[in-house]
Amino acid sequence: MSHSPQNPQTLIQATGFSYFPIAFIARLPFAMMVVGVLTLVVSARGDVALGGLEAAVVGLGTAIFGPLIGAAADRWGQRPAVLLAGIVNSLALLAMAWVAYSPLPDAALLAVAFVIGATAPQVSPMSRSRLVGIITRLLPVERRSHVLNGTMSYESTADELVFVFGPFIVGLLGTSMTPVAPVVGAAVMTLVFVSAFALHRTGRTPRATHRHEAAQAPASELLRAPLVVACVGVLGMGLFFGASLTALTAFMADRGAAAQAGLSYGLMGVGSAILALSVAWFSPAFTLPARWLTFAGVLVGGTALLPLAGRAGGGALAAMSVVLVVIGCGVGPTLVTQYSIAAMHSPVGRSATVMAIMGSSIVVGQATASAVVGIIAQDAGVQAALWCPVVAALVVLGAGGANLVLHRRPRPVETPARVHPAP
Repeated sequence: MSHSPQNPQTLIQATGFSYFPIAFIARLPFAMMVVGVLTLVVSARGDVALGGLEAAVVGLGTAIFGPLIGAAADRWGQRPAVLLAGIVNSLALLAMAWVAYSPLPDAALLAVAFVIGATAPQVSPMSRSRLVGIITRLLPVERRSHVLNGTMSYESTADELVFVFGPFIVGLLGTSMTPVAPVVGAAVMTLVFVSAFALHRTGRTPRATHRHEAAQAPASELLRAPLVVACVGVLGMGLFFGASLTALTAFMADRGAAAQAGLSYGLMGVGSAILALSVAWFSPAFTLPARWLTFAGVLVGGTALLPLAGRAGGGALAAMSVVLVVIGCGVGPTLVTQYSIAAMHSPVGRSATVMAIMGSSIVVGQATASAVVGIIAQDAGVQAALWCPVVAALVVLGAGGANLVLHRRPRPVETPARVHPAP
């Protein structure tokens, strides 16, 4: 028996098959922009410190305006918010490609970098918000919980893949072509695929036809402790991404193989993708707080081995590869858990805002760590840089501990007017 899009039994029936490849490719430029800008500026201006500052400014723009783009999507719908942001972001990336090699002062570069971060289209959080809304509105009630878990697993796996392979693509384009190629490529991908994502039929806003979404919770609900802790945790993941990529780049450069850093970094995606997708089949007895602590512990233990692998002499490259695979086993499930907790506590009518804040936190962490760890690697050496991912992993573990404490506290009765009901 076939089911129409108005009465779907599966998520693919509700979204259409084209949605997932479009949404996946559309989020790649978001993962490429920090590393792409850093690489371009260092190549064009010959200043590592300036490149790190540019990366940090991209993160600052995202931190300030990312949540506002999410709020605009909650208020006026994803289609206009994402489409406008994507067009402006594409133009800003092209402007960066020109300004970097122009005689304009460094201040002009910083201004363009801020615009790039401020207009980042936020495809990943928009996709999560869009799919959660589809699941809770259109799918049969008895299927929602299982499909939601599987969807959060897929989304986190997709994020992990783009944040692992985004830098790899930047490195591949930069070494095989020119340093400007990754930025121009990101601009083209943004214009084509982000626009396609915005114009996809799932981008229509159905709020007007659903009374339970008509009343939007006040912005103060975004400051509730569970959401704040989830944001701190995902910020720690961003710090980890930036710290590990930068430290690994310094490690490989020290051995005359800087171009292979992205390829080695991609090893984390192996275990991460497998375990992230398997989260949907975890027993309900393995609660979200327990999952966070468990896999954050794997992250801490794995990163603690990085400095040891760096000192393994002739076997350092092999040892580093093994350690990166182990670390990946903690990355994917942790991201799935953090986003699941954020979705569960999203206030009514604020889901796009929450997911945008989460996505922005990753970029802010990545940009900040890239800048700071780059300076540490330059001034204190590779071994000091290899300890930085450990610090980031401890931030993730600490936030997981705080989440466990909040989970064990007696919860006040929550009405549908305050918090989005868990499916």
